Amino acid sequence: TTTTTTSRWMSTPGSEDGPSVVETCREKICVALETDDVKVIGAYDDPNGSHIAIEVTSALFEGKRPVQRQQLVYKALWEELQGAVHAVDSMVCKTPAEKN
Repeated sequence: TTTTTTSRWMSTPGSEDGPSVVETCREKICVALETDDVKVIGAYDDPNGSHIAIEVTSALFEGKRPVQRQQLVYKALWEELQGAVHAVDSMVCKTPAEKN
């Protein structure tokens, strides 16, 4: 599976040495949902990283309603949602069968 991540530095000034908020969010979703098929994009007009969009495909979504799928993603991002990330502008959660 090929995954594309669009990274924009979305963190506080002076933190360019560490991972961006986009990269941190992507990694946490990958671990929590046991998948590498995750795309996190920072808002084009928000250099501080307070708004992101997420697309994720995971077998862990099988048998779950859309809101339950979103809850799994939000749980993975809980720490970022308390600070760096203000809002998730869009979220697409699919099973592998739904993606194909």
